[in-house]
Amino acid sequence: MKKRIFTIALLSLFMIFGTNLSAQKRVFTENHGGALNLGLGIGGYGGYYGYYGRSLPVFSLNYEFDVANNFTLAPFATFVTYHDYYNNYGYRETIIPIGVKGTYYFDQLLNANSNWDFYLAGSLGFSIVKTAWEGSYLGDSNYQTANPLFLDLHIGTEYHLSNRLGIFLDLSTGVSTIGLAIH
Repeated sequence: MKKRIFTIALLSLFMIFGTNLSAQKRVFTENHGGALNLGLGIGGYGGYYGYYGRSLPVFSLNYEFDVANNFTLAPFATFVTYHDYYNNYGYRETIIPIGVKGTYYFDQLLNANSNWDFYLAGSLGFSIVKTAWEGSYLGDSNYQTANPLFLDLHIGTEYHLSNRLGIFLDLSTGVSTIGLAIH
């Protein structure tokens, strides 16, 4: 918990000082919104929703909206499903985390080439979980193994292949993804 609080405080300081430093430079606006991001990743040992104990493929999508200079908000949905056994009974669990991701871009501060974007972000959301048991299972089928609310921190980059297409890498405290950005 202390590590998470420290990370949030550090991120806040980065955002405050980054905003002040970029305001002292020449003023220009760079839009990062209007991007549909489609990502694939490997979630495991909890991900940001803490439901499974092994590596699984994860699909994510979000759409970014410009909120302020260098800051976007992106509603997102993620999808993961797996089959497992408990006391010799099979079940399929489907987990759909949904929420919003706030992203601050450091391109101006870093004087980055226009082909690159660099960012820090935070995601807040909750997970919808559906568990389907084999027909003969009579035990408790309404269990929940983790808190459905989550907070995730991200650091990432995008390389623009063209004005309309980019590839990104998003490393996070939850599920890290690599994917395609369509502008």
